[in-house]
Amino acid sequence: MGRVSRHDRIATGLIEWGSGSLRDLPWRRTNNAWHVLVSEVMLQQTGVNRVLPKWSSFIEVFPTVYECAQAPLGDVLRLWQGLGYPRRAKNLQAAAQVVVEQHKRIMPNTLEGLLALPGIGPYTARAVLAFAFEEDAAVVDTNIARVLARFHGRTLKARDAQKLADDWVPQGEAWLWNQALMDLGATVCRPQPLCDE
Repeated sequence: MGRVSRHDRIATGLIEWGSGSLRDLPWRRTNNAWHVLVSEVMLQQTGVNRVLPKWSSFIEVFPTVYECAQAPLGDVLRLWQGLGYPRRAKNLQAAAQVVVEQHKRIMPNTLEGLLALPGIGPYTARAVLAFAFEEDAAVVDTNIARVLARFHGRTLKARDAQKLADDWVPQGEAWLWNQALMDLGATVCRPQPLCDE
């Protein structure tokens, strides 16, 4: 029997931890690509507690990409109030309009297709791939970058963190792996870590 690598031990432990410890967030209960995209755009530079009520209200009014694409911008911005950075709301609606006009109301399911949408960067595109389409895409936000740096005992540049995440994502487990890494960084492996937990 071969030796189990440190990486495999960490992956197994993290997936086991995540299986019972993830925060119950409404956007984690859906694989609707539009709903996932809305959550990811809202969560940029905004805390989860602030996003929770806003996401639910937004999805209630704009349950599909079509409703958002067709709405007056003022309605989109009104629902966005309290999240800050209204440019994100404008870009989200612009992305919705591109999906409606160029993709027959179906969210792109490739990295290239998602990156071509207004305001969608590498993190958000990978998050939609992993969380909506269950692709083996690794996502790197601030929390994940911090956890990866601590696993490796060194500071990581963004490109290096993404490469490590790409190498480490367990095939067929990307959804849980990414969510567990995020939650570990958000709740335990924080800037001031709670290592006893």
